[in-house]
Amino acid sequence: MEKRRCNSLEELETFAREFVLSTKPSLDSAKLVTLQGDLGAGKTAFTKAVAKAFGLTDTVTSPTFVIEKIYKLEGQAFEHLIHIDAYRLESGKELSNLGWIEILKNPKNIIFLEWPERVQEVLPKEKTELKFMFIDEGVREITY
Repeated sequence: MEKRRCNSLEELETFAREFVLSTKPSLDSAKLVTLQGDLGAGKTAFTKAVAKAFGLTDTVTSPTFVIEKIYKLEGQAFEHLIHIDAYRLESGKELSNLGWIEILKNPKNIIFLEWPERVQEVLPKEKTELKFMFIDEGVREITY
């Protein structure tokens, strides 16, 4: 596991650009990226930075209350960026009700899932795990 300290939003955006450049679709399933960390640790800020790195001009906001947001990507290796916040879910069964299996089957999807520990039982073994830790105002440490 590696650690990356981001001392500003600009450094978080740099890390997000590097992440996007190094992330390639698989042949048979979506790319799942789990984002763990306390409230305010930087999970949504990172997803916003990734969306920006993919060239998305839509406003990306936390899906806390709607649970899932799907963004169409243009001219990228992935067709959709799917942002899911499982904070309000009780179990993976609730995620399954949102079409989780179908979303996960599509190799053109890249999924960013906040609070994966809430739905652990429906997550595949193959995933990229990022852990965010709030250090100080604007300073985050990411373990990956």
